[in-house]
Amino acid sequence: MVSAPSPLRLAVFTSTYPARVATFFERDMRALLDAGVEIDVFAVAPLDQRLWRYRLDILGEDILPRHRVHHLRLLESLGHARPWPLRKVATFVRDAAAVSVAAARFGPGPLAKSAYVFPKAWAWARQHADQYDHVLAYWGNYAGTCAYLFHRLMERPVPFSIWVHAGTDLYRSPVYLREKLSYADGVITCCEFNRRFLEERYAGAGGIAAKVYVSYHGLDLAAFPYRPDGRPARTVLAVGRFARAKGFDHLLRAAGALSARGAPIDVELVGDGPERAALTALARDLGLAERVRFRGWLPFAEVRQAMSRATILVHPSPGLGDGLPNVLREAMAVGTPVVASRVAGIPEALDDGRCGVLVPPADVAALADAIAGVLADEDRRRQFAARGRRRTEELFDAWRNGSRLADHLRAMRRMRGAEAALRC
Repeated sequence: MVSAPSPLRLAVFTSTYPARVATFFERDMRALLDAGVEIDVFAVAPLDQRLWRYRLDILGEDILPRHRVHHLRLLESLGHARPWPLRKVATFVRDAAAVSVAAARFGPGPLAKSAYVFPKAWAWARQHADQYDHVLAYWGNYAGTCAYLFHRLMERPVPFSIWVHAGTDLYRSPVYLREKLSYADGVITCCEFNRRFLEERYAGAGGIAAKVYVSYHGLDLAAFPYRPDGRPARTVLAVGRFARAKGFDHLLRAAGALSARGAPIDVELVGDGPERAALTALARDLGLAERVRFRGWLPFAEVRQAMSRATILVHPSPGLGDGLPNVLREAMAVGTPVVASRVAGIPEALDDGRCGVLVPPADVAALADAIAGVLADEDRRRQFAARGRRRTEELFDAWRNGSRLADHLRAMRRMRGAEAALRC
């Protein structure tokens, strides 16, 4: 009688968890758990106990208990740094030095953030390294460095994968990323655009083309009821961090242009961030103070409700930043038509314009025309809503994508095990 294979035990390194917003991370982890993968999370940022209340029920205490989410403050990690055999010490010192040299090229901030994870990787490896069948860096930057150092200290020959997403860990300040990609057994990313970006930018990184696996971040579609009807006539919603890379100033300028044409719109901005004051001042200067509503940061359930009530959602990225924005999938799922920049993975989500309107990035006139055109055509909005929902069902089902990713990770475990056997 053949016994069932043991569950895959996965160590997942991420930046901050729990967090105010960690929706796609939580959905990805829940989908892997449902596919039979055992998960421990290692979060490199210090734990803020107040943030537990923001985690989604989809990854609640009954699904991923808190004791499976590991944190170490910096002083604690130094206190746990017990000695290793000299060969491991030598490996760690060489690796830390190489990462430091690479990080220093990007300035003191990246250097400090990289050095911050060194003792955590050392301490966690001493405590947990031999418990896992696979190490997954969920981000390519500092969490990726921590996972890389952790893996380098392991005795067992288990696979190492790195999941790269967007500007924060792929497009900007990629500290030691080429080396981590070369070292990795597998590279996961969230859209085909990123696959091409990796293959072009890191062509010499250890056969990168053969390593890349695209796994779209998924949705629990049952939690996103499709309700395209009953929308207001001219409410435009944008959701995200108030930062220059989001392009919300371009949306406000487009709203100003439409107002000047005698076609005013109502704008709702959900989020917060360093550009809040500048955006507020811009709305006032454009004469839009009465038509722009700053709703602040909202819990996920309220964001979903805002999407369900908006006429359209606009994502005006001015350039390469988000890989494939989560808000697009969510809006499409509930039947909200989308206007978004033609950049990164956004055309993939919108099926190259068949599920929404694509505009050139940072083109205020084109954005204004696109918004006006969609608002003026109810039949077109209905078509976009129906096609958008079908697109989410085809590409962004969390359970199907999670099952496929779990199979991919299991196959990598078998491959690494076979290679180790051949070396013996």
